[in-house]
Amino acid sequence: MYAIIESCGKQYKVAEGDVVFFEKLDAEEGKKVTFDKVVLVSDEGKVQVGNPYVKGVKVEGKVISHGKGKKIIVFKMKPKKNYRRKQGHRQPYTKVEITSIKTAAKKTAKADEKAEVKEKVEA
Repeated sequence: MYAIIESCGKQYKVAEGDVVFFEKLDAEEGKKVTFDKVVLVSDEGKVQVGNPYVKGVKVEGKVISHGKGKKIIVFKMKPKKNYRRKQGHRQPYTKVEITSIKTAAKKTAKADEKAEVKEKVEA
């Protein structure tokens, strides 16, 4: 099972157990994050495509760490004009481990299982 989610202005393909690097998110390390902008969900060959998002589907993850990416050099130059500017940049990121992809079908299946367990206990 995998999903395509939209976050930070980009789209990411995620599956349970994946570790994904997002642009800096406002969440502390160890906290749970929920992505509800799910564009597509594929479960055992069944594909659901949203318009623009799939309803009732959420992707949950756990923030592992924050950090900065590799340094890139931005060098501007205009030939013959003695204009040179050198600047470095490190993009901040958030490392997230995807813990679960919750669909509407899974929610109803879990509710049915709980109802069956209650019936067995009462009987």
